[in-house]
Amino acid sequence: MMDVMNPVDVVLANNDRVTLRVGDTFLKIDADQKRTDVEVEAITLAPVPTPEILWRKPPVLALAALSGRTLGRLGEPSTASPTAWAAVGGAIRTLHDAPLPPWPGTSLDVLSGRLADECDWLIANNVLPPDVVTRNHDLAETALRSHTPVFIHGDLHLEHVFVDEDKVTGIIDWSEARQGDALFDIASITLANEEHLDDVIAGYGGGIDRDLVRAWWSCRSLLGVRWLFENGYGSPDEFPEVAVLRSQS
Repeated sequence: MMDVMNPVDVVLANNDRVTLRVGDTFLKIDADQKRTDVEVEAITLAPVPTPEILWRKPPVLALAALSGRTLGRLGEPSTASPTAWAAVGGAIRTLHDAPLPPWPGTSLDVLSGRLADECDWLIANNVLPPDVVTRNHDLAETALRSHTPVFIHGDLHLEHVFVDEDKVTGIIDWSEARQGDALFDIASITLANEEHLDDVIAGYGGGIDRDLVRAWWSCRSLLGVRWLFENGYGSPDEFPEVAVLRSQS
């Protein structure tokens, strides 16, 4: 009898890294092993469901597949229930209440400089009208204030969270984990999904400044558009982040 061969599916491919799925195993290939170092340690430290690390042979990290399905896909309506969204809020709170990871986050000065550069690029390339960029830049700057750092995931978008029967079964892609602003994770998971913000806050336990969440929506969107374009994700006009920037103004 011939062995059944598992197909190789390309999950993610850009100029930074590639993720493949072979059966129930994900293979992450990253030229920057510092990112993989962070991911491995963050998975070890995070007090929330994470994928099992099967093995690591640089530049490849092998992770076990998670059960359930992703919370959604950015730019498309999420079919997850309000209860599932609240469960995600609870998982985020558990992470934020955990001891800080030993490595620091990005300084506010560095973020402010990056914001200015990205705004210049958006205007120079006619991605958005200058007044829309300026309005969002002003909003984004309000998010860059003093805060008590917590353990954040750092890239918590819909496709990085898996749920099953209204429970969180796992959170993936921890290479951006760091010390940071709790509201950054809340804003990341609700970006272009404002209708679920109340559900996430209910699960998180309150204490969330909605205006600052919206400021982080502007900040994350401004910082993301050029990277998405330069890594082959299509035309900026089609990005949910650009739609968010337009709606914020």
